[in-house]
Parts: sequence; C-alpha cells; structure tokens
Amino acid sequence: MVSGVWQKDFPPITRATLALYAGASGDHNAAHIDSDAAKAAGFSDVFGQGMLGMAYMGQTISDTVPPERIRCFSARFVAITQLGARLSCTGRPVRKYEEEGEERIAINLEMTDQFGETKLTGHAVVAVGARS
Repeated sequence: MVSGVWQKDFPPITRATLALYAGASGDHNAAHIDSDAAKAAGFSDVFGQGMLGMAYMGQTISDTVPPERIRCFSARFVAITQLGARLSCTGRPVRKYEEEGEERIAINLEMTDQFGETKLTGHAVVAVGARS
C-alpha cells in the first residue's frame, strides 16, 4: 500500500483556481483574489492561499492511502505560491513502526513549483496494518 516515493502534479494556479478555493474554504483575503489589493499590500499580483497548497498535499496523501488510514497530517508554509505556479507534491516514507496495535509509516512531504522552489513541507502518518 505504501512503498516508494509518491508524486502528484497539479495544474497551474490560475485566478479561477484562487477564486474557487476562496469560495470553498471561506478564505476571502483580498490579496489572493484582487490584484489591486495584492499590489497595495506590496505584492506584484495575487498569490495562492497557503491552505490551497496544504489541500493539494492532502490530496496527494488521500490518493495514495484511504482517508480512514490517515492518522495525522501537518504542513509548514515555506514560500508564497505565485499565480501560474505548477505545483508538485512528493512524499517519502521515512519510518515504519507500530503504535496502538497497528503498523504505521511516517511520511515526509514536500510541495515544490516548476522551478524546484519549496512552497510547503509536511508530515503524515498512515496506518498500513490492522489493529490487533
């Protein structure tokens, strides 16, 4: 179920992506959807919500492991995701252990753009064996 490196690529971040995510998440921070507001805040244009990157990271996990097997998931925001960025998430199993009667695997995650710049790092633990 969990072996080797996970890799998931996402389509480019567009204004439509940002608007749809804002509506779905309730994150209506103007810097993410209004160019004038972003420029007034000192940015060159709108940019991706940090939680959008985390959602993509979560999708990478749940595409690989059934959601009921995810025991924990966390992320750290490293850099702004620019409009047009093509994100890619990589997951690498780093440790296998037993806890609460089940076999678990710890996974380190990294979200990068097409230039290799890290946008988020993360960690997940998934169960791979049945509880005793």
